[in-house]
Amino acid sequence: MAFQCQRDCYMQEFTTSVVSCSEAELQLENNGKKNKIKGYNVKLKDTILFPEGGGQPDDRGTIGGVPVLRVLRQVAEAVHFVTSPLEEGQEVQLKVDWERRFDHMQQHSGQHLVTALADTMFGYKTTSWELGRQRSSIELDTPAVKPGEMEALEAAVNQKIRDHVPVTVQLLSIDDPVVEKVRSRGLPDDHAGPIRIIDIEGVDANMCCGTHVSNLSHLQAIKILGTEKGKKNKTNLIFLAGNRVLKYAERSYSTEKSLVALLKTGPEEHVEAVDKLQKTVKRLQKSNLTLLRDMAVLIAQNFKSNPERSNIFSLHNKDGDNEFMNIIANEIGFENTIIFLTVGEEKGAGMFLLAGPTPIIDGLSKQVLELLQGKGAGKNGRLQGKAGSLAKRAEVEALIREHCSQARSG
Repeated sequence: MAFQCQRDCYMQEFTTSVVSCSEAELQLENNGKKNKIKGYNVKLKDTILFPEGGGQPDDRGTIGGVPVLRVLRQVAEAVHFVTSPLEEGQEVQLKVDWERRFDHMQQHSGQHLVTALADTMFGYKTTSWELGRQRSSIELDTPAVKPGEMEALEAAVNQKIRDHVPVTVQLLSIDDPVVEKVRSRGLPDDHAGPIRIIDIEGVDANMCCGTHVSNLSHLQAIKILGTEKGKKNKTNLIFLAGNRVLKYAERSYSTEKSLVALLKTGPEEHVEAVDKLQKTVKRLQKSNLTLLRDMAVLIAQNFKSNPERSNIFSLHNKDGDNEFMNIIANEIGFENTIIFLTVGEEKGAGMFLLAGPTPIIDGLSKQVLELLQGKGAGKNGRLQGKAGSLAKRAEVEALIREHCSQARSG
């Protein structure tokens, strides 16, 4: 069946009734972490909330004021996940998140247009596409594009937008001869009902279940940002359509203003200014590394020249690195001295080196790693690695001194 959202993609509110409501779980990802939440799967007599499909993400909205967190297609039905139960037979008001929906319509119709003209103009077939949160990509079946082709393609698609070309929807039976003539990457295995054709007048006819604009003028504009090397001799075309072009221009201008203030140069000189800064930073980093190495040698020599030196050497340096620690350890030697070195933020993450007589280091390793929330490898009296936190550095030093004291008294 075709849902109401497919029959009228511009409808923002709709009244229908609940067919079923059953307990369910949904796995959501937030900042890379996956969490399961309990709720209900709701099926409706009809819906204006588009379920995920055809490369297009699902809609968001509300059912009777209850937020819909996910909409999925199950054969010919749409399943809406909500966190509050709804009664079977209950009449409900649906509202769609129109900003999200219209954005998806612009990107999806934009993809159809770019795909059609890339094929017509250059013979580049589309093998897949992705509607991303900020930008979308079309995978073209070519290892590379020629200079000037993307500029010509962008000009052509925007001319079609200015021409106000109508976009219509046809519903055909699967055995209709017209179906064989339209562009398609195949039907899903569980497809049921009529075949839905999106027809951009005089440009393209494509089998698709998604929501689309009714006229290319509603796309406003399309910007092809460029191409990237794809998988298996493919090329990814990156594009923006509609309101995303305006938002991109707004962000770009805001960034430009910030760079003007920081670099004290006009926009046309930003690349040159940043290049000079990078070269200066590299020179300073190189000089800093030389100074750190020299300082490491002096620190070690100063310790060794002290006739009243302890058999424990401990040091933290915020700006040091692994080489800094290794120079100190090697210069001092750790056959008769326990060396504990750390670099990085005092209370944050960093790196560490613990060296000394093998039996002592073996006895300390486990507790030291726990206190530093560390990961490292130890061999021949040397334990070195990354510290998740240096906040307990003082406790590690106290542990080392206590261990040495017990060893001497033993």
